[in-house]
Amino acid sequence: MLYREIAETYAKIESTTKRLEMTDYLVELLRKTPVEIIDKVVYLTQGKLYPDYVGIELGLAEKLTLKAVSQATGISEKKIRDLLRKYGDLGASVEKAMEHKRQVSLFSFGEKESLTVEKVYKNFEEIAKATGQGSQEKKIRLLVELLNLATPMEAKYIVRTVEGRLRLGIADMTILDALAVAFGENKEKRAIIERAYNIHPDLGYIARMLAENGIEAVKNIKIEIGVPIRSMLAERLPSLEEILAKMGGKAAFEYKYDGLRIQAHVGREKTVLYSRRLENLTEQFPDVISAINDAFLGEEGIFDGEAVPVDINTGEMLPFQMVSHRRGRKYGIEKIVEEIPVVLFLFDVLYLNGEDMTLKPYPERRKALEKWIKETDNIKLAHRIVSGDIDEIKRFFNQAIESGCEGLVAKNIGTESIYRAGAREFLWIKYKRDYRAEMADTIDLVVVGAFAGKGRRKGTYGALLMAAYNPEKDRFETVCKLGSGFTDDQLANLPRMFEELRLDRKHPRVWSEMEADYWFLPKVVLEVRGAEITLSPTHTCARDAIEKGAGLAIRFPRFTGRWRDDKKPEEATTTQEIVEMYKNQVKKVA
Repeated sequence: MLYREIAETYAKIESTTKRLEMTDYLVELLRKTPVEIIDKVVYLTQGKLYPDYVGIELGLAEKLTLKAVSQATGISEKKIRDLLRKYGDLGASVEKAMEHKRQVSLFSFGEKESLTVEKVYKNFEEIAKATGQGSQEKKIRLLVELLNLATPMEAKYIVRTVEGRLRLGIADMTILDALAVAFGENKEKRAIIERAYNIHPDLGYIARMLAENGIEAVKNIKIEIGVPIRSMLAERLPSLEEILAKMGGKAAFEYKYDGLRIQAHVGREKTVLYSRRLENLTEQFPDVISAINDAFLGEEGIFDGEAVPVDINTGEMLPFQMVSHRRGRKYGIEKIVEEIPVVLFLFDVLYLNGEDMTLKPYPERRKALEKWIKETDNIKLAHRIVSGDIDEIKRFFNQAIESGCEGLVAKNIGTESIYRAGAREFLWIKYKRDYRAEMADTIDLVVVGAFAGKGRRKGTYGALLMAAYNPEKDRFETVCKLGSGFTDDQLANLPRMFEELRLDRKHPRVWSEMEADYWFLPKVVLEVRGAEITLSPTHTCARDAIEKGAGLAIRFPRFTGRWRDDKKPEEATTTQEIVEMYKNQVKKVA
């Protein structure tokens, strides 16, 4: 098949903004494409060579592309850059340069070898896979070869494709529409094709299956280990009352973790991890691979979860940014695994021991998770309750916020609660805060206890238990665990510094519902800065002052380095001051 036929279709698509016309042009192209290369035509139309999860990208650096264009046209890189500034698109710039070459060249374009789809795809593959010494020169040579065979219009789309900027405005859903019309007889078959795409997101594969064997073959596409499933997404409602009304009065409520969505494929021979965008994350999370292999009690399974960075000494969940650093990393993984460990919180199972679980109701899937996953330090099930009681759900919500989560996800527990791959529906509903109470100032807190260190902090304290002072009750009320901001020397010296203040049991003036590993005489005052103040069902600071059953907590506290030797413990920040800070900061963002 001539590449010119694809390029002409692209030009037509680019000339319209109407989706129906785009679809018609695609249908025309697909119907005349030979079955044996229809997958390649679909991939090229997506601007890629393979489905995303394969992880091989075509993108060629602009610098190399300019060199290739210069060699193919005989025009200096400086003049091509001038064209680029004028047209704002390297593809259009190349088209103009090629037209100029044709006008001044004695060589006739009509006498050249015709450029085929197969040739373009083959060279693109070699460009994408070229690595090591001499790879840049090879990439340039392969692109020059295509440009020398191309017409100006073909050259435009070739360059745009290698740049990763095809600019056709075609989404995967438009291609699905076109496939349904071209091979599924009519758009009524689209639901079957889309279902296949959601559990096997490879449009090239689906197109070839459809063209070769028809709609029944597509209907029989099954979930496979190693082929990611498109994630189910949640809708959003502003109140618990509306959520419960939508859910029939009762629902499961899970923590909404602030981490990286991960789909884990545990196979008999290997385990693979994918992101929500279907990127392969396996190499960036060797610790998760090892942990889930140990935790899974079955033979094969596909699990949906959230990888959350955790402070191993405080047990607190860290901001998402801490785990996002791993994405795309090829080096230094062992160090970052040690410094920023993650816990994978699993909340769904999509495939289990040969059985498609996506068509089973949520309660059945949750029971399967509980049966086949053995919780460990690094693999846990999403924390949840099943309830229709507003007060209970609010307490659970506050607990989620204090733990470092974004809020809750309500999940339908009826017979209709299947896993809708690729869909955003009211079977899952997010419930998040409307505000963040950012702390504007530092506070002074009293050390009342400590927790034994783990990992690199083994042998010292991993975190200190901090409290505010309540002058009305003459007691110290806990408000956070403090594990960040200390130097290595300070951490090493903490046990020695607090040795004289050690107690056998909690001091009678300390109100804590947490069990520390060590208790101290409330005497040492530290200056602390935090990210925000939240309601807390765990900490006792200002318990019941804002909401019944809830205290206040400092999220992401950090030691500023200042030891407040000038302050007595009774001169520390009071619980009432923290209440006022909470109220004032909420007002600022209301």
